Amino acid sequence: MQAFRLLARYVGKFCAGGKDVSCAFVTGHEMPLAGWTWAACLWQGHVMPHDHDHPHAHLPSDPALRVKALETILTEKGLVDPAALDEIVDTYQNRIGPKNGASVVAKMWADPAFREEMLTDPMPRLKEMALYGRQGEHMVFVENTAEVHNLVVCTLCSCYPWPLLGIPPGWYKSDAYRARSVREPRKVLSEFGVTLSAGQKVRVWDSTAEVRYLVVPRRPAGAEGLSQEALADLVTRDSMIGTGLAREPGA
Repeated sequence: MQAFRLLARYVGKFCAGGKDVSCAFVTGHEMPLAGWTWAACLWQGHVMPHDHDHPHAHLPSDPALRVKALETILTEKGLVDPAALDEIVDTYQNRIGPKNGASVVAKMWADPAFREEMLTDPMPRLKEMALYGRQGEHMVFVENTAEVHNLVVCTLCSCYPWPLLGIPPGWYKSDAYRARSVREPRKVLSEFGVTLSAGQKVRVWDSTAEVRYLVVPRRPAGAEGLSQEALADLVTRDSMIGTGLAREPGA
């Protein structure tokens, strides 16, 4: 764990243009998922800064290669265990996100009072559940209805609610998705296989460094009486971005 914290500190400082951001990792009880974000960034080469006003001049010309070189150096010095980093990324991809978000959505479907809390001000509850931290400090939940379908994008970089959805998919960070989701959202949705009703509007939400959005998909027909665990299995990552719908029971 100490080696991981050292790595997180070095990578965080590197990605922050020389600023020491180690406090985010040392005070793990305050931001329990902060360090995981940087480790996953390191392992997959995701070193794009979170803040849109970040001075890009601080970034090297090929950050992915330089981060990999940094990882190699720290491994050779015995400060980093590659197997531990593999475990971290596997956790973020397969065990944390998007299962955290799916569990929250399932509880919203099953508990009207909880749903109202999350749509009004989700942060107190997310902090109770330790589902906050870097890339998830300020969340807004937006609910799909028969009248409105919500779609989330980050037009300037790739802001994404890591603590709830895990590592962002490659297409979410692509120039095409970021531009076309704003310009022609219905066409983008159709390419993802989402068919909207004739009168249904599309509302596009632009995630920023200050706030990130999570779509609450509509509960599918036939899901009445299911446990929260079974409901969570119906919630997909794409449905919480808006590029998909919840699964049908038994599908």
